[in-house]
Amino acid sequence: MAKKSKLLQDPREWVKDLEMDSTEDIAVPKMLIDQVIGQKHGVEIIRKAAEQRRHVMLIGDPGTGKSMLARSISELLPKEELQDVLVYNNHEDNNEPRVRVVPAGKGKEIVQVQKAQAMIEKEKKAKSQMMIVGVIIMFGVLWFIASGFNNPMIVFYSLIAAAFVFMAMRYTNQRNDNANVPKGLILHDKDMNAPFIDATGTHAGALLGDVRHDPFQSGGLETPAHERVEAGAIHKAHKGVLYIDEMNLLRIESQQSLLTAIQEGEFSISGQSERSAGAMTKTEPVPCNFVLVAAGNLDAIQGMHPALRSRIRGYGYEIFMNSTIPDSQENREKLVRFIAQEVSKDEKIGHLSKEAVGEIIHEAQRRAGRQNHLSLRLRELGGLVRVAGDIARELGDEMVTAAHIIKAKTIAKPLEQQIADRYVERRKDYEMYSIEGSEIGMVNGLAVMGANSGMSEMAGIMMPIVAEVTPSQSKNAGRIIATGKLGEIAKEAVENVSALIKKYTGEDISKYDIHVQFIGTYEGVEGDSASVSIATAVISALENAEVDQTVALTGSLSVRGQVLPVGGVTAKIEAAADSGVTKVLIPAMNMQDVLIESKYKDMITIIPVSTLKDVLDNILVAGPRKEGLLKNLTKLLPQTNLSRKVANPVT
Repeated sequence: MAKKSKLLQDPREWVKDLEMDSTEDIAVPKMLIDQVIGQKHGVEIIRKAAEQRRHVMLIGDPGTGKSMLARSISELLPKEELQDVLVYNNHEDNNEPRVRVVPAGKGKEIVQVQKAQAMIEKEKKAKSQMMIVGVIIMFGVLWFIASGFNNPMIVFYSLIAAAFVFMAMRYTNQRNDNANVPKGLILHDKDMNAPFIDATGTHAGALLGDVRHDPFQSGGLETPAHERVEAGAIHKAHKGVLYIDEMNLLRIESQQSLLTAIQEGEFSISGQSERSAGAMTKTEPVPCNFVLVAAGNLDAIQGMHPALRSRIRGYGYEIFMNSTIPDSQENREKLVRFIAQEVSKDEKIGHLSKEAVGEIIHEAQRRAGRQNHLSLRLRELGGLVRVAGDIARELGDEMVTAAHIIKAKTIAKPLEQQIADRYVERRKDYEMYSIEGSEIGMVNGLAVMGANSGMSEMAGIMMPIVAEVTPSQSKNAGRIIATGKLGEIAKEAVENVSALIKKYTGEDISKYDIHVQFIGTYEGVEGDSASVSIATAVISALENAEVDQTVALTGSLSVRGQVLPVGGVTAKIEAAADSGVTKVLIPAMNMQDVLIESKYKDMITIIPVSTLKDVLDNILVAGPRKEGLLKNLTKLLPQTNLSRKVANPVT
């Protein structure tokens, strides 16, 4: 049995015992690998990969530290001799420039020496050129004198001849000088660390190298091919790290070329565009022995070339990033250090007080979505720190306090929360849902916006669901008709409800058509967290039992009537409180995930439920129909293990 983490006191009380006055007292590690928070397994793998020069693929939610882990590997790589790459003109075949590799720092020296030699040769040729020009002019002058000064055109012709010879020799010498000087394709300083090259979103030319187009391809005006060669990211990352985020966005052709570069450790540079003059140029192989660090979300795997992923798996590691960590003393202290790191990196905001640190850790608890866990979506938490710092700076405060953090949460709401707030206001104006009295066949369901991997913070909304039962239009069987732009999972959840309705009511529903409407769901509905709400609305309509409109509910439903846990319960409860209802029913197994803000605790009562019978008992208005229905349910259904574990209402 897994060992449970020790429960700690509220972070806002916990920080009072810390031996610090503000985050200014927290030491920030110098090495990037030591700044990574909550990825112990990933850090261990990165250390091994760096030591053995293995490839790594990092998969996980945004903002969990993938890029920092990738950058840290370049600091950990064993010290190796970097290399400079020079490109020379090939006198035998101009379209196949020669490639030479020399130790780091030597490339610049060679290029400078070659340029100096070319300059000396140029000066020698210039002197010879001036001598020839002088001889021609002198010959013309002497001829003019010998002719008795009778034909001045002799001097004129000699000057024209001298100018022609001067221009011809200068142009020819310049072409030859440029052709003999190598191009420094990749140059390093002698004591440089291993390079880290971020190739995220690069096109084929920037990734694999390219040969620039030459508009003057003939007539002696062309640029030598070796001068038009440009190194790609794979070549610049030689002896270092090549980092590519969202690998699946690379074209398949680029992924295939990348695979070849990894296998061979070298890759020739050629023109990437068929319409370019560089398309005919292809260099000798250029070294590209790098460590590949690929990153992305889970969907990145689907777009990767199978052979490329196989290469990474066969010669490296795959790491799935943690999105939460246990809420322990050690991990809270790491979050405190993370806050200090963010302040240090930003350099534009003040340090956070103890109370402000407590608010940030509390927010990490809320965003984790699980009891006794902290969120590792650190980029978003860092954004909250920066917004609070901006507020403090605007108010002229040197230190960021808890009040600044609380204000930042209202100012820097995610887009989904802003939409949800306006959504609720609009519905209140038009009275699209009822929060008092009772109705037949109508319930207040709960849903979330922003429930995807892009954001750790969800926005809750209240979603009215209405059901109506009518005689079947078909002689063969009844149907369940649901409207409201439902997704596939939501449609399946509606279908599963039919078995429960028959089981709980004891009636043959084949002679009825059951209509279910999700009111105002213009953006669509997905997921099965409305299963409990649908079943309640249909049973209410079928039995003419009134539903208490001061109660909202959420939960998934199994075909046996058990209420199963769902996501986003904290956001849903807060949305219910904002909408004006006084009670909310949630799955009993979700009680450990509830971390609502203090202001909501006196506004709403939270009731955990384990079976559909528990739901009906708490949401139907007392009366003969409710009592009769519950009495029938007791006879029809045996008590399940879940129903014995129903907790008392929580406020």
